[in-house]
Order: sequence, then C-alpha cells, then structure tokens
Amino acid sequence: MPGQRGRLWAGVRAVVFSRYGGPEVLTPTEVAEPTAGPGRIRVRVRAAGVNPYDYKVRSGMMSNGAQVPDAPVVPGQEAAGVVDQMGEGVTGVSVGDEVFGLGSRAYAERAVLRAWAPKPAGLDWPQAAALGVAGETATRILNALALPQGATLLVHGAAGGVGQAVVQLGRVAGLRVIGTARARNHDLLRGLGAEPTTYGEGLPARVAALAPDGVDGVADTAGSQLDDLIAVAGSADRVVTIANYSAAERGVRFTGGGEDASAALARVGELAAQGRFAVRVAATFDLADAAEAQRLSEARGSGGKIVLIVQ
Repeated sequence: MPGQRGRLWAGVRAVVFSRYGGPEVLTPTEVAEPTAGPGRIRVRVRAAGVNPYDYKVRSGMMSNGAQVPDAPVVPGQEAAGVVDQMGEGVTGVSVGDEVFGLGSRAYAERAVLRAWAPKPAGLDWPQAAALGVAGETATRILNALALPQGATLLVHGAAGGVGQAVVQLGRVAGLRVIGTARARNHDLLRGLGAEPTTYGEGLPARVAALAPDGVDGVADTAGSQLDDLIAVAGSADRVVTIANYSAAERGVRFTGGGEDASAALARVGELAAQGRFAVRVAATFDLADAAEAQRLSEARGSGGKIVLIVQ
C-alpha cells in the first residue's frame, strides 16, 4: 500500500472535498484546528477508519441534490488517538489518554469525538481505529433484532468490517451465525465462528440447506437482495439493514445511528482487550492517500477494514 510521501506539513493536515464526485475530488490540505465543545473531547489522531458512508457522502449519494454544505468537507466518522483537549463537562478521561471513538472530520491530524472508550491494551492504532463504527453499528443491529440465545442469525455481507463485528458479537451472545461472503472470505468467516455461504442467485435455497428450520433474524450490511433476505427471514420485520435506504418501503427496519454510543464502545473495547472481539484491518493508507483508500472501499472487496494512518 502507499506509504509516507515525505512531505513537510505546517498546521493541521486534513483531507477534504469541495464538490461531489469520485475519489479524485479528495484533496490533502490544511484546515483550522477543531475545538472540543461541551461533552466532547479532541484527539491527536493516530489512525482513522474509512467507511462506506464516507464515499457515499463524497459522491453526493446522500445529498438529495443539494450542494456541498460548508465546503470544504473533512470526511471521517471514527478515529483512535491521544486526548489533547476536553470540552466542558467531560469526566472520566484526561489529556494524554489513548482512546478510540466516534466523531466527525476524522481524516485529519485533530478530530473531535462525541463518544469514546479507552484504547484496548494490545491493539495497535489501526486496529483500535477500526473498532468504533463497526462495533457500535453491530451492537445497534443486534439490539434491534433482540434474538435470544440459541437463535439463528443470517449476516448478509459478513466479511466487511461491520459484518465481521455482527458475527463476533452474535457469537458472544450465543447465537448461531450464518454469513454471506465471497468464497475467498469463507475461511475468514469460519475463523470468526460463522457458517459461510455465498450471496447472489439461489441464496434462499443455500441458507435453507444450512438451516432447514429457517433463521430467526437477518442483519443486512450489504444492501442487496432485499427480497431474498425477507424470504429467508420469513417476515420483513425480522430483517434489519444499515445499507438499503429504501428498505422501509418493504417493511424492513433501517437503522442509521444517532444514539448514545458510549456504552457500545465500552463493551467492544472490553471484549477487544480480552481477545474476544476484533475488526480485521485489510489495508492501511497514509492520510494523503485517502482517495486511494476510498477507491478500495467503494470496490467493496477488501475483506475487512480500511484505515488511514496519521503520523
């Protein structure tokens, strides 16, 4: 993967876009330092996660035809780093602490986090940065499904960052997990405790062969094959998606975040420290190469998390 470019930067490095388009609209530049407001902390970013949401925003897919707001936009929802500023009312953390968490404008040397947890011992910075979005989203999906111990869960798109997180947290909760992925990622899923199958045509029959009595819930992280997923679940209300924005028209629940993530981050941090939860980092890029990182993310074939390194 691309490495350090050797460029000397002054000020706060960041990657921004000022118009919607392909990865080429992402530009390394300098921005003003953000400030931690009430209930927030600021970190010196050591690594930032790259998520599908990032390229969807950059491409204009989420804009509903509006122009880019408050250009230039700094992408990024999650980071791991060292606390260097605390907002009013923040307790339980100190300047100098190593944390991971969720926030905004994370493709930068400094980022403000709205929710965080201690960086798990034994994890490097890219591994810690990969925990936030995947861990919180997976927790939210499983809470929405509310499956009892021993139930069978199908995870559609199980080899991606969120998919892997759902598999692992599902197994921790005592669920039987079946996961869809490309054949090359089936060993990865087996290693996480899932029974793998491929997606595409014939999915309901393949799932029925693995689970003749059916599945109790479906976690969709891919956004495809909605009709097949409903058929597999037996009812639309037993499917939860994070990737199909029109799913509600079919009675499928869409979950998009917005809740307090602190408890979820603390839980996945504890599991990671115990060696019971991890998000596979498939590729790392220098911050200045964020365009290449998003290009790989958009191709949706990485088999894990993509992370930007900030030196």
